[in-house]
Amino acid sequence: MPADEYGRSLRGVGVNVLVADVARSVVFLTEVLGLDEVYSDPDLAVMRHDGHDILVHAEHTYIDDEGVEKSFLLRSKVANLRGAGVELRLYGIDPDAAEERARTRGDVVLEAAKDKPHGLRECYIVDPDGYVWVPGTATSG
Repeated sequence: MPADEYGRSLRGVGVNVLVADVARSVVFLTEVLGLDEVYSDPDLAVMRHDGHDILVHAEHTYIDDEGVEKSFLLRSKVANLRGAGVELRLYGIDPDAAEERARTRGDVVLEAAKDKPHGLRECYIVDPDGYVWVPGTATSG
């Protein structure tokens, strides 16, 4: 689908993560979290989970932009920690399996899978760009 057509088709809430290397992020998102790769090229990937799209955008596409895009890129570089204070939560993904895959790959696991008082079993995994992903499933009870 052409980019402008895809853009006009989007509804609801969107998540777009800026990354240094789109292909590396696609590997993390498919191998660790089990997301579906809908589309990818060196500048952009569309990943899907449970009918929802997550866009993975190469930071180099923001370099020549003016306005908010350039300011956003500069802020993320100044902070030197992408996604600080944000958890990217994906419901319906087995946190134990995701944790095991992440550890096998050598990814950082901030917190091992465990049952939480809010009715979810979840773990915290850091991707290669520093974003924190939280796969989780409902606990019984």
